[in-house]
Amino acid sequence: MPLAENIKRLRVTKGLTQAQVAEQAGLSRVAFRDIETGKTQSPRVGNLQSIAEALGARLQDLLAEPPRLETVRFRSKKLRTSKARERRKEIVVNVARWLQDFNGLEEILACEKPYALSDVAKKAASWRSSDRGKKAAVAAREALGLEADEPIRDICGLLESAGVKIRIVDSALESFFGLSVGPEDGGPAIVVNVREDITVERRIFTAAHELGHLLLHPGAYDVEEVEEDEAEEREAHLFGSHFLVPQEGFDKEWEESAGLHPVDRVLHVKRIFRVSYMTILYRLIEMGIANEHIWPWFNAEYRRIYGESFGRKEEPLPLAPADFVEDRLSRMVRRALEKEEISLSRAAEILGEDLYAMRERAAAWEHVK
Repeated sequence: MPLAENIKRLRVTKGLTQAQVAEQAGLSRVAFRDIETGKTQSPRVGNLQSIAEALGARLQDLLAEPPRLETVRFRSKKLRTSKARERRKEIVVNVARWLQDFNGLEEILACEKPYALSDVAKKAASWRSSDRGKKAAVAAREALGLEADEPIRDICGLLESAGVKIRIVDSALESFFGLSVGPEDGGPAIVVNVREDITVERRIFTAAHELGHLLLHPGAYDVEEVEEDEAEEREAHLFGSHFLVPQEGFDKEWEESAGLHPVDRVLHVKRIFRVSYMTILYRLIEMGIANEHIWPWFNAEYRRIYGESFGRKEEPLPLAPADFVEDRLSRMVRRALEKEEISLSRAAEILGEDLYAMRERAAAWEHVK
């Protein structure tokens, strides 16, 4: 129910409890709770007006239908339960609101960025070879002005400069690493899950993987579709690997580190390209330098050399969260706030913070220009 959903979203954004809003609106806590949860089907207009004032919003903000997206790729084998699908739906609605805010700020500030990879997507549509993923990776890197052997130091900044909107979320939804939205729905946009147990290397690869889908599979964007296409997933994986680790760059760094122990060699190259050690091992298998037996061997050798093990979801010599940060939206919010195009409470709503946290952020901006 949009009313209940909107009230809860605005209350949480303001950092208020149900009791606080109820008191400011002149309602009992139970009466407010029943409205927020949708238990009260037809609340009085006067009560809604009071709630809107307590939340610093307009009555129409409480009644507005949430924006919808159609061209979304959000698939997983773990989305078959009703609970998982409800969480998926909630994520899509939040992404739709975020895109609405993002595009609105671009319009206010007149800073829209054209999609620099649209021609790559058009070319990829005519390719029929089994190495489409590699070809698209090479073409995308060329379009973005990257050298043939150049590592990508900041994938979020690179994609944002190319007109791809980046969103990070922290979701407990199992097996959800990322999704993407087509240009037809205000994108292109890529959303990456930064849940604590997802390594930074995996977050970086997810962004590249979703870019692969945007370029290679534009016709497969349907918000209602949840079943994965294994062939498309393999192509997107191949794209991600060669986009992040160009073959020329890999060959160069692999050769230059030939004197190291193979474990240290893998870790050295992984750090240069800011990817998982698994990406490097897969590349070695792809090139015929190693076979599937390298996995247990690598883990055993790492344990022997470093005296410790790492789990299936862990990364040896890991990157830090600061290595994967999107910042274009917050930069636009700051500019709009300083130009008095938006209020502090609106800035908090766009960034998904409570008002207190937004005040602290704004005060910090004043200290460091």
